[in-house]
Parts: sequence; C-alpha cells; structure tokens
Amino acid sequence: MSTTSPRPPAPPQRGPRQAAAPSRTPRVPYAPAPRRRPRWAMRTATTLSVVVLASAGIGHAVVSSLDADIARVDPFKDMKNRPPSGHGMNVLLVGTDGRDRISEQERQRYRLGGQPCHCTDTMMIVHLSQDRERASVVSLPRDSYVELPARTDPNTGRQRPAHPVKLNAAYAEGGPNLTVRTVESMTRLKIDHYLEVDFTTFMRTVDVLGGVQICTAAPLKDPFTGLDLAAGTHTLGGGEALQYVRSRHVDGASDFGRMKRQQRFLAALIERATSSRVLLNPMKFRDVTRAVLGSVRADQGFHTDELLDLGRAMRTFSPSSSEFATVPVAQAAFPVKGLGSTVKWDQVQADRLFRTLRDDRPLAARRPATAPDPTPTVEIPPARVRVQVENGTGTPGLGRRADTALAAAGFVTTKTPVDAKERGVRRTVVLYDPRWDRSARSLAAALPGSELRPVPGMGQTLRVIVGGDYRAVRAVRVRAPEQRQGPAQVVRGDEVACE
Repeated sequence: MSTTSPRPPAPPQRGPRQAAAPSRTPRVPYAPAPRRRPRWAMRTATTLSVVVLASAGIGHAVVSSLDADIARVDPFKDMKNRPPSGHGMNVLLVGTDGRDRISEQERQRYRLGGQPCHCTDTMMIVHLSQDRERASVVSLPRDSYVELPARTDPNTGRQRPAHPVKLNAAYAEGGPNLTVRTVESMTRLKIDHYLEVDFTTFMRTVDVLGGVQICTAAPLKDPFTGLDLAAGTHTLGGGEALQYVRSRHVDGASDFGRMKRQQRFLAALIERATSSRVLLNPMKFRDVTRAVLGSVRADQGFHTDELLDLGRAMRTFSPSSSEFATVPVAQAAFPVKGLGSTVKWDQVQADRLFRTLRDDRPLAARRPATAPDPTPTVEIPPARVRVQVENGTGTPGLGRRADTALAAAGFVTTKTPVDAKERGVRRTVVLYDPRWDRSARSLAAALPGSELRPVPGMGQTLRVIVGGDYRAVRAVRVRAPEQRQGPAQVVRGDEVACE
C-alpha cells in the first residue's frame, strides 16, 4: 500500500510589521490609512476602507499583492507641535470629485458633467476604538469657518499671511498636508491615518458589494444630481448611491441634510458589509479590495498588514457598533467678508465631542429608538418668504388653490395668483434671485418635486409656476439644532430608520 509523504509544515506567517524577535510586545491592531474619493460625499464611501475592507479578516495571500495599487501621499510631512496621541485610532476621510475613469455615459446618466475641481466636498473623522468594537464617525461641514495660520507656500516659496477660509479651501491651498494640519488645529485630535476617496472608488465599491439598501419615508428628488426616489426601500447601485450622497437640494437643509444622508448611507453600507457573507469569500474580497485600493490615496503608513490586522480584530463588527454625529454648530450662516456664509462651530460643545473621542469613549449612551419627525427642515422660516404664484397649467383655479395652501403653510403670498406666460407646464418651478437662495430652498421643500431655477436680478419676491405635477403643499419646520448651542446629535447605526 503506497503512502504519501506528509506535506511539510508551512512557514509561520509574519504578522503586520512583526519582527523576528519573540520578545516584542504584541501590538494592538492599528490600521486603516488613507484613501481617496467621493464628494459626496460621501459622502461618503466613508469608512469604506476602514470598515468594509477591514471587516473581512481574509488571509494575507489574497490581498498582499494589492499593496502596490495604493497611491501614496505624505500628509504628515514636516508637521510639528501635533496634538498628543489618544486611545484608539483616528482616520481623516476626505471625499473629492475625481471622475477621470468614469465613462461619458455614466457622467450623463448621473449628472457628473463639467470639470472636476479636485477639491473636497466631504470630510469625516472616523474613530476606531482601541478594542476595535466601536466606530464613531463625525462629519465636519465643508463650509466650517477656520483661520489658516501664516505659512510658506510649498509650491511658490512665498509667505502667505494668516487668513480666514472655509474648511474645504485648506485642501485647495495646501493639499492633504494643510488639510490634516487644519483639522488637527480645530479639533486638537491627532490624525493617525489619511484616506482620500473619489467618485470612481465610491461607485465601483458599491457595485462590487451588490448594492446598498436605503429607506426613505418621503420622496427624494434633486434636479441637480438627478436623484429621483419614491418613498420606500431601494437597493442603490454605485451611480444611484453617488446621487444619494451628493444631493443637497431635496429639502431645505442643504449641506446639513446631505451630511445626514451620507451618515445614513454609511450605516447601511456597514450593514451590507457585515451582515452578508460577501466579504468572507476570498475572491469577492479580492474584488472589493481592488475596487477600493486601486483608486484611492493613502498615507505611507497604511499597508496590507495593517488592513489584515484590523480585519482580524473586527470580525464581530456590526451596525450597532457604529455611531454618527456632526460637529455641534452655533451659527449655520455666519457671514464673513470675502467668504460669504460660513458655518461657525459651537466651540464648547465641539471641544467636548472631540475630548470624548480622544478618551476613546462612546459619543452617546444607548437610548430607546424614537420615530423620526418626517417634516422637512428649512433654514428660512416661511413667514420670511414672499411668493407670487402663477398657474402654468390649463386647470382653472389651480393657482388659487396653491396660493391658499402656501399661505396656510405660513408663506407670505401676494394673494393675487395669475396665469403664467408658459402654459402646459408639467413640473412646478420655483424661480428665485440667487441672493435669496436659502428662501428658495425653504419654498421648494414645501413643494415636493419642484425645480429650482435661478433668475439673477429678480428681487426678493419668489415666483412659483404651478405645474401639472402639483398635488399639495407640505408643512416644513425651521431647523433649530444647527442654529443654537447644544450637544452633538448622535445616532447609532442600528437606530437608523426611514428619514
């Protein structure tokens, strides 16, 4: 009877950055680093690399060859006087509008035309607890007011004086390095890794996961991104998901509403990645890593070993382990000469929020889930919005009905609706002077599915051309949390419900 020689034992695998010396103290898994993309936002693919990739725990051989695909940046070059290290790990996730590898057909379908500005539209701090059992995601408004210190421009060698900017301008002026320096200065939180994600990465990753399911209690329609979702549950592919996290004109909350949708999408993304077995299949995991790692930018300390180390520690990660918040805001429309409207943080509450992250504590204790208020929020109260209603259809009395309904909702109508010059209008249109864009967003929020159309020089009175799609005016409420001081509003991943 023939025998087969036993296979020689495989040489032991080296752990992440592990030296041969057995006396070395085991290190806590310390992983994710930079990557590049969405505007999203996000938006987001937000903890994409940090959570989606890391949650697999697949063997080293499957992804080690992909390490070379990561584009490298050095966001920490020559940085001095940095904040002290806290507990856990902090990743700065930046979303950009890169779209170089998106086809012309996709550009048209998902409204991605025009030239990319190569700027940041989404910025989040992702904190992973030291025990790797919790992820806290804090959104930083792109229009946050910040004063950049005097510095030498590395490209020209010229001295630039200190000056105020919006947060997203830090990237435009000084790239990842100035972005990290600015965020650390504002938060006093040490950033351990930097990740840039663009449109391409976001779309391809969502597609390779088989789509992500989101739920909305009200229809979502944005003429700028092309988003058009009926109320209910939808499985979004990469293109539709990008429209969802980029949309700013579906309600009156503008960027604040968009950040909440980006957080909502991220919670759903984590649910998709951790509840299915898609990442436990080595070949599928390889496809996901290629989709993400092949088109991002990361700091030089992010490698496959760190990814796998973190992945082994996060096998039990779930949506209930995640929590989301936005920096507390004292004034959502803080005027600054030369900059326009900026977002001013509530510094006391913001300091408290970032101290909690530094101490590696949960942002909020678990609380009983409550049904969210589906009423759209707006910046400008209806009582401050003056409206002239015009009937753009052939239906007698439709203009009068819309005028009465808007007045009942609190808007200041002229009470003299007229027939529009345009006839046979199918979709209701809100015409407005760009100087009163926030008033226009409040009015559009009350008219579901309406189109916003700027008309420079039109003046303060807005015009509504009622179309054949008009059914009713919905109530709106003035957004308060971002206008007054208060603690951060925190939601856990498993508490996310329909909007």
